Amino acid sequence: MQKYFSEFLGTFILLLSIVGSGIAGQQYTDDQMVILFSHSVVIGFTLIFLIRMFANYSGAHFNPIVSLLFFFKGELSSKDLIIYMVIQCVAAILGTMFANFLFGFNVIEISSNIRSGNNIYISEIFATFGLLMVILLSRADGKNIVAFNVGIYICASIIFTSSASFANPVVTIARMFTETFAGIHPSTIFFFIGSQIIGLGIAYTVYKQVFEKKS
Repeated sequence: MQKYFSEFLGTFILLLSIVGSGIAGQQYTDDQMVILFSHSVVIGFTLIFLIRMFANYSGAHFNPIVSLLFFFKGELSSKDLIIYMVIQCVAAILGTMFANFLFGFNVIEISSNIRSGNNIYISEIFATFGLLMVILLSRADGKNIVAFNVGIYICASIIFTSSASFANPVVTIARMFTETFAGIHPSTIFFFIGSQIIGLGIAYTVYKQVFEKKS
């Protein structure tokens, strides 16, 4: 149960930080760059402490794309893959609902924030590719380095990608349920998830062909 609860709590807190930081930014300023910067820093810091806390229990995936990556690498069973993905999705939606509640919004809302365009979908492919490469190439240095590198990568990529670096299917689904800065309109979530899957395929292929040690 430790690994399953770790995935639930970690994903829940991650979405609370994503949605909550966006709402808080909106309440304190109208400057979009200030909101985006504070939003990215909060998420980056949250990922650092979540990965450091839960890596020894569940691997600290909090993301079906990461779970799929380790399934393909033979480090996660098919049973755990399915359970992780279900837990991550449920926790992400509940974390979004909790953030809405904490800031006085309706618990469930549907976002009108349309994020669309080929440039944005390509951005999401690159954001996901980058996240997975950071994880794969940092693992040899231990969980603390992975945590730090993932945190600073996401913090930076939220700003330097036009898609705001969702890089996570359950984050994409859950953010559909908030009519705030972090939201995404339902019409584009499948394009985002498709882009994330493509990013996974590219990252896995590049790692296998270029970086993985051959026996």
